[in-house]
Amino acid sequence: MAATPEDLFAKLADLGIETTTVTHPPAFTVDEGEQYVGHLPGVHIKNLFLCDAKKKMWLVVAPWDRKVDLKALPDKIGGGRMSFGSPDRMLRVLGVTPGSVTPFTVINDPTAQVQVILDADMMKADLINAHPLINTMTTTIRAPDLTRFLAACGHQPRLVDLS
Repeated sequence: MAATPEDLFAKLADLGIETTTVTHPPAFTVDEGEQYVGHLPGVHIKNLFLCDAKKKMWLVVAPWDRKVDLKALPDKIGGGRMSFGSPDRMLRVLGVTPGSVTPFTVINDPTAQVQVILDADMMKADLINAHPLINTMTTTIRAPDLTRFLAACGHQPRLVDLS
């Protein structure tokens, strides 16, 4: 059973991590998200759920205006030719549907099947904005707290220069 936003907020509270959350209409794309929460302080992100032919999976998290070169990405993160993971795989592994993928989805991946890749420049920011498992809310978290949350869920993210 996939975690709910309430489960996520409880986990964050148990870890002593403070966040703020706003509710908004569904945001399936970066453009929709910018329209609803672009005014919030901090880095707004996009999340790419990727896999290769060997069924290795990654969640690549970058600022929403960063261009990520999928052809160059395998050399940077160590994989084969990559494509977007299917909605079925996303739901099975991360417990969410397209438009709601976020670094918080690792709460649904206790065996760390997905390698989390974080844009190195993004992690220099004070605040990061991400959907809390649903695309009708945006949660603001401190960058070090995001890393701490990921580690508490069994994921050791890799910081990679995605510029």
